[in-house]
Amino acid sequence: MFNFEDANKKNKENMDTILKSYASLTKASQAIATEVANYSKKAFEDGVAHIEKISSVKSVEAAFELQTGFVTSAYGNYVDEATKIAEMYADLAKNIHKPYEAPIAKSTAVVKAAAA
Repeated sequence: MFNFEDANKKNKENMDTILKSYASLTKASQAIATEVANYSKKAFEDGVAHIEKISSVKSVEAAFELQTGFVTSAYGNYVDEATKIAEMYADLAKNIHKPYEAPIAKSTAVVKAAAA
């Protein structure tokens, strides 16, 4: 016979699991968005400062040296930031499924027991 109390309990457990996963997603998404915004702001400010600096240079050689240094620095900063954001996404992927581990293990055990 169908037991409404058991069904309600299972529905509550499922909803709690979904909400925990969603909370992880929301928190990580906000952290990633903040990180991207901070990097973008810094990169823009660095670019503006570079343009101001390079516009006051008197020789082509000095401008070339400044540009080379800026591009090298900007590329290094970009790679560092891309690595950091990739790690944040990897952590997001790990954390978003954690709430499902226990219910899946429990369901798997039930299915194995029923099959045996």
